[in-house]
Amino acid sequence: MSTVDRRAILKALTASVAVLATGGLTAAPAAAAAHVAEDWTTQTLGAFADTIVPGERRFPGDQVCAGAVTGPGAVQAGVIDVMKSPQLPLAPLLPEIAALLDARAVAYAAARLIWLPLGRPPFVGLTFAHRTDLVGALFGSDDIDEPVWQVMSLIVGIAFDTAGQTDTATALAQGHPGLTWLRFPAPGPDGLWRFPGFSYGRPLAALHPATTPSGSPA
Repeated sequence: MSTVDRRAILKALTASVAVLATGGLTAAPAAAAAHVAEDWTTQTLGAFADTIVPGERRFPGDQVCAGAVTGPGAVQAGVIDVMKSPQLPLAPLLPEIAALLDARAVAYAAARLIWLPLGRPPFVGLTFAHRTDLVGALFGSDDIDEPVWQVMSLIVGIAFDTAGQTDTATALAQGHPGLTWLRFPAPGPDGLWRFPGFSYGRPLAALHPATTPSGSPA
C-alpha cells in the first residue's frame, strides 16, 4: 500500500469512529442472513472481527466465524453492516483493507508452511489459533499498518460492546446481541438510565453543595 492509501484509510477509519461515537447513524443496520453468500471482502473482515470478538458459528460449516466460543460475537452484532453503512466513509476502502489482511495471511502461511484451502480468502483459511497469532502480530510496534488495525479493532468493539451504530434504547429493544450478552440494563419507563445504587455499595465522597441538578460539578 502506498502512503497515500494509508492516509486515506486512516482518515476514513477515524471519521467513522467519530460518527459512531456520537451516535451519528440514523438507524441500526439489519444483520445479514447467515446463509447468504458473502463476498471475499465480507468474509475476510468478518473473520477479522470474529478474531477480535469471537462468536459461535452462525450455521453448520461456517468458515468466517470459527466457533471458538459460545454465544454471539462481533459478526452476530452486525459489525459488517456497520462498516458498510453508506453513512460512513469507510465502505469504499473495505476491499483494500481486506486485501491487505489477506496478503498478510499469505505471508504468514508461507513462512510456516501452512496450506491454505482454495475457494476462500487466505485469512479465512487460517485456523482460529493462527488468526489470533497473526492479528496479535499486526499490533506490533514495528508494523507500518498498526494504526489501521487499531482503529478497525475499535470499530469492532464499538459494534459489539456499545451498539454504537444506533441509540442504546433502540438497540436493546431490538435485542442487540452484544448488549444482550453483556446484560446491559434496560432504561426506565421514561427512556432514561438511573443508577440508584452506588458501585461500591457506599458513597465515596460527600456531594458538593454547589453541584447542579444535572450532576455537573460546581
